[in-house]
Amino acid sequence: MNFRYDVCVVGGCGHVGLPLAMTLANAGQKTIILDKNQAALEQVAAGKMPFKEEGADPLLKKVLRSGKLNFTDQTKCVAESKHIVIIIGTPIDEFMNPKMQDIYKIFEDLLPRFKTGQTIILRSTIYPGTTKMIGRLLKNDKKKVKLAFCPERVAEGKAIEEIKELPQIISGIDKASEASAAKLFKLIAKEILILSPEEAELAKLFTNSWRYIQFAVANQFYMIADAAGVDFYKVFKAIKHNYPRTQGFPGPGFSAGPCLLKDTMQIAAFNNNQFYLGHSAMLINEGLPNYIVTKLKEKVELHNKSVAILGMAFKANNDDRRDSLAYKLKKLLEIEAKKVYCTDVYIKDETFYDLKTALQKSDIIILGAPHREYKKLKFRKGQIIIDIWNFWG
Repeated sequence: MNFRYDVCVVGGCGHVGLPLAMTLANAGQKTIILDKNQAALEQVAAGKMPFKEEGADPLLKKVLRSGKLNFTDQTKCVAESKHIVIIIGTPIDEFMNPKMQDIYKIFEDLLPRFKTGQTIILRSTIYPGTTKMIGRLLKNDKKKVKLAFCPERVAEGKAIEEIKELPQIISGIDKASEASAAKLFKLIAKEILILSPEEAELAKLFTNSWRYIQFAVANQFYMIADAAGVDFYKVFKAIKHNYPRTQGFPGPGFSAGPCLLKDTMQIAAFNNNQFYLGHSAMLINEGLPNYIVTKLKEKVELHNKSVAILGMAFKANNDDRRDSLAYKLKKLLEIEAKKVYCTDVYIKDETFYDLKTALQKSDIIILGAPHREYKKLKFRKGQIIIDIWNFWG
């Protein structure tokens, strides 16, 4: 069967979908982005990235000129595409359990559009067993389509580079599905790793959970040293200096974003809420803002002090605010401090202050995200500086 498009990326204007869509288009695949966010579609179609991503601006202009990248908010393009890449993962609810009904709803909406000969590829993190569950749904509807799970594993902000450099995990509900997905990703990835769907689902979750736990270890050690009046970073530098077994030990800092906590809690739900390491990591990482405020209250009369938070994104040199712990810190300080000044060089928010105002009017400076633009800042005498990242040394 002939299709109008090689690839349709559902949810393609986001942090996961857009870099993939551009990379596929750059590899010669006629690609269409399907997204319900009309404003984002118009912005991308005009050659402007809706978020910060290294190397994305020139690539977007290139693929737009080539005519290989197209845009729509209408689902009819699903029926016109050989490969349908779905960039929608499994969210969690207020009880930290996966919301499987969200996945069901997406496929119920798209089912009428699927056609014989198509390959459906799940791309975002999903709860273990989801691929097989969707396979049964498609079979019950008598859809003769292939189904694969090929998780993204890139770091936000580095996606353009890492899509091509990192090994791509491929899984499918059968050999035909596996082969079809592998053929597509071989166009853009250096190496392909074949797993079963269950193995691939756990591989993605384990990767993010491992990273989250690593950050929790660093944050716990930081709080232990700080509470004891010990310079953590002197200890940190000593244990890493020319010692190979600690080279992967990360530094402390706010560990957040849309994936790490969510995926750790999905493992917990999958394992009957008996993932004690994961739950402990959550308490440590989510508790770091509370620790900072508590220690400040021990040192100063916080209710008489103004505080600036520099950087509200969830990570450095990024404009993504999703699940950023800087916002949790902000809420705590709004209760305890006289005034809170939030600022960020990448995030536009009418409630934020410009950097100069935040610095001038604050008694206490807390580094929320170590953006490179903050590296050479000068602080006035008497200001209290809280830098858990050791960004300023």
